[in-house]
Amino acid sequence: MRANEIASAVSARQTTAREMAEQALARIDAARDLNAVATIDPERTRAEADAVDTRVAAGETLALAGVPIVVKDNIWVAGWRITQGSRLFADFTATEDAIAIARLRRAGAVIVGIGATSEFACKGVTTSLLFGPTVHPQDPRLTPGGSSGGPAVAVAAGLVPLAIGTDAGGSSRRPPAHVGVVGFKPSYGAIPYGPGFPEPFWGISVIAPIAADVGDAELAFEVMRGADPRDPHSFNVPPADLAKSLRVAFSPRLGLDVAVDDEVSTGLQQAIDRLRASGMSIVNSDPIWPAGLAEDAVMPLQHAGLAALYGDAFRRDSSQFDPDIAKQIERGLGLSGTDVGRALEASARIARAFASFFMEVDVLLAPTVPCVAWPLTQLGPAEIGGRPASPRAHAVFTPYANHAGVPAISIPCGSNAIGLPFGLQLIAARGRDRLLLDVAAQAERILAQP
Repeated sequence: MRANEIASAVSARQTTAREMAEQALARIDAARDLNAVATIDPERTRAEADAVDTRVAAGETLALAGVPIVVKDNIWVAGWRITQGSRLFADFTATEDAIAIARLRRAGAVIVGIGATSEFACKGVTTSLLFGPTVHPQDPRLTPGGSSGGPAVAVAAGLVPLAIGTDAGGSSRRPPAHVGVVGFKPSYGAIPYGPGFPEPFWGISVIAPIAADVGDAELAFEVMRGADPRDPHSFNVPPADLAKSLRVAFSPRLGLDVAVDDEVSTGLQQAIDRLRASGMSIVNSDPIWPAGLAEDAVMPLQHAGLAALYGDAFRRDSSQFDPDIAKQIERGLGLSGTDVGRALEASARIARAFASFFMEVDVLLAPTVPCVAWPLTQLGPAEIGGRPASPRAHAVFTPYANHAGVPAISIPCGSNAIGLPFGLQLIAARGRDRLLLDVAAQAERILAQP
């Protein structure tokens, strides 16, 4: 059942939040080999579900009544062990809810587990020294990507209808694309961030719903969105403006000189052709990026952030860290203030380039990923589009939306010859989250037709 169907059934007292929670716990237990859910607390979950049933019986109207959810292991959930996939926080218990989680709970959602993440959510595959690797639901030899691999797999495998991730560079768009579900990165500030752990990459990370369809992602967004004085960057999202003719553009490579697998490129073009045939007016247009701008230009921000937060602990005992995260911390420790300043300027140039583009276009369609899932033991595929691929080549299309602060969503749009999915990414100007969700829902309906 979808989240909206569960909420309707529980609200109508056709079933109970307790029954929905028990079923989700049983599914999680039966799917332990996926390693999607790092922590469970069945008695706490049952108590939460019983409290929701009491509220429903008292006549409360709850938008997410009894909906079982999984929350990524870097978001604070009061009373739960939240580790960031790190040995440093193996015994940490969150003392309060993040604002978004408190809003979900007030709306009747029931937390049934904490979804696996890579360490500090700073890696493009979902594995950690604390919990090991999360595997792809279609093939345990493959990765779902990262860092929100646990939440994405939990939804794709049908363990829960809704999960909550974070996205600082595509972490809640790429894994959903690789496993065939929806991942929505709202505008920066549309959903309040924190209270919680300090961010190594502050100023671009957002809370991101992951769901089986756009409607459920939108339902979660509407519950979590809105300004809160504890987050000075948060704001109230305006209504969608659908009165005028929409200007929709398609950029096959997001204006970048990067490789894309042939099957992904062909599948994306077929999806665009179907949208056009349905009556959606789409022109081909690329964002224009400043010369030399690529993800490498902004990665020093992540490395410096990790070094600032965890450099002292790393110097004391580097064995506590995932070797791939340790390399990032080492790089961060070697950066100068000038290096960080250049990276900040690169981030600002990305934001300005997208702002200029969205003066002429309402919604941009582009790939979410350039490839399908790859072997579990690798940081990325060995090659993409017939070219040797760097460890971050699989992530080329997603970070730009984070640095621009704009909303972006990935919806399923096809699969390769052996059935591995990939996604279509839709992007809009900052604050136009509801417009983006409306267009994504329209595209989802068209692409789902036989």
